[in-house]
Amino acid sequence: MDARQIWEETSKQLEKVYARREAENISYLLLEDLLMLRKGDILTGMRKDIKEKALSEAIERMLQNEPLQYVTGIVHFYGRKFKIKKGVLIPRPETEELVDLIIKENNIIEPKILDVGVGSGCIGITLALETKGKVTGTDISEDALSVASANASLLEASIIFKKNDILYEESGEKQLDILVSNPPYIPESDRHKVHANVLDNEPDAALFVSDEAPLIFYKRIGEEGKRCLKTGGKLYFEIHEQYGTEVKNLLETLDYRQVSVHKDMQGKDRMVSAIN
Repeated sequence: MDARQIWEETSKQLEKVYARREAENISYLLLEDLLMLRKGDILTGMRKDIKEKALSEAIERMLQNEPLQYVTGIVHFYGRKFKIKKGVLIPRPETEELVDLIIKENNIIEPKILDVGVGSGCIGITLALETKGKVTGTDISEDALSVASANASLLEASIIFKKNDILYEESGEKQLDILVSNPPYIPESDRHKVHANVLDNEPDAALFVSDEAPLIFYKRIGEEGKRCLKTGGKLYFEIHEQYGTEVKNLLETLDYRQVSVHKDMQGKDRMVSAIN
């Protein structure tokens, strides 16, 4: 079959649940990860035998609001492919921007890093590979730790994983150069704004916080940073776009200095950095 025709038909099917441009971009990724069809193969109309049943089943799952990444079991992050499965949060492009900020701001030789709420391992593993740092990743979820460990093996990253509930336990780390976290930050009152394929498939515990305490993770992790970051060590958060000022004020009350709010590529407040 002609690869371009396959892509066009796949895009047309996915337009039932996605806008046209998004459907086209998702189709490129689906065909790459499921059928090993590269974008160049599609653009040149390469003829190729494909697994029609596998593609048909994948499209049907996506028409039922299942995210692409869970269908293929693959997520692209910072130029690498990570394994992913239901029960583990799918990393977003904004999180790549957080990782890029950390890499650009730090040129420490073999930094000691803690990633709180490791999820699929995308942050901690990427930092381990890019900085050659000594990284520990913690999470409360056994599923997340299992996937993160598999990704570390797949990508040959040296990283230690530990089960830890940061709201109630200390991390056990000391003299860190960098502490990073992308904690749950969507208020329950914003649940109606979240796309159905996220609500129906991704873990609530990794997404939502109560309206009464939307900064609970930032406060607790900020307190933990005061204990485990060395003097001059840096704290990095991904944040909800509405809470940049609030997180900044919180960290300043905890006696962090040079607290900065950083915008993502969409111009939204998305990251906060601070120095212990």
